[in-house]
Amino acid sequence: MNAYVKSNIQNGIGTIEFFHPQSNSMPSSQLKNLVEEINNLSHNDEAKVIILKSGGEKAFCAGASFDELISIKDFEAGKTFFSGFANVINAMRKSPKLIIARIHGKAVGGGVGIACAADYTFATENASVKLSELAVGIGPFVIGPVVEKKIGASSFAQLAINATEFYSAEWAQEKSMYQDVYETPEEMDAEIQILAEKLAKSNPEAMSQLKEIFWKGTEHWDGLLAERAGISGHLVLSDFTVKAINSFKSK
Repeated sequence: MNAYVKSNIQNGIGTIEFFHPQSNSMPSSQLKNLVEEINNLSHNDEAKVIILKSGGEKAFCAGASFDELISIKDFEAGKTFFSGFANVINAMRKSPKLIIARIHGKAVGGGVGIACAADYTFATENASVKLSELAVGIGPFVIGPVVEKKIGASSFAQLAINATEFYSAEWAQEKSMYQDVYETPEEMDAEIQILAEKLAKSNPEAMSQLKEIFWKGTEHWDGLLAERAGISGHLVLSDFTVKAINSFKSK
């Protein structure tokens, strides 16, 4: 199946689904399309609430596309690539609609950023998390602010430093990355639908005002995340990172 990002609206509930055959990894084109769909539903009055999910049955999102990372040859290309993740996070935080994330499997790197950028996150017991960036010579710079906002500086540091280890969905729930964790996707989907239906009938203005309060203090993130993208764009060119990514790809 080819990569896609698609959306629909039913009974006031907007749903965005993305898919990539390589464990739902994110090349630039996928990130750009995801931003467009988030912005489209954010400004569509028919959508009162947004559900963000990925396709397939395995990983929720494997983060950055290694194929694209290894092809980056100059700073501007690197900064542009990492700005794709910055744009997704900023689109989510600036959306006037509450965003529910559905995490059905492992979330790595940028996938953790997406889980943390949502306003309410559901997950299954299989949805373990890992920030693998340091292990390939980069670091979770772009997604760092939203992960730290969601789970606190200490827990963010734990994930960022211990970059080869997965942490369980139970751990993620204890740290408030996930609000609710379920044994099966079916149980999770039933609860997501219940909450989404309630929100679709709630006052849009009240939800928008709530969202502003939730994200108060992040008004400078457009500039901050662009700056962080520059750090990653520089590091991805290093010999250390090129060798590390090639090593990961060969496994």
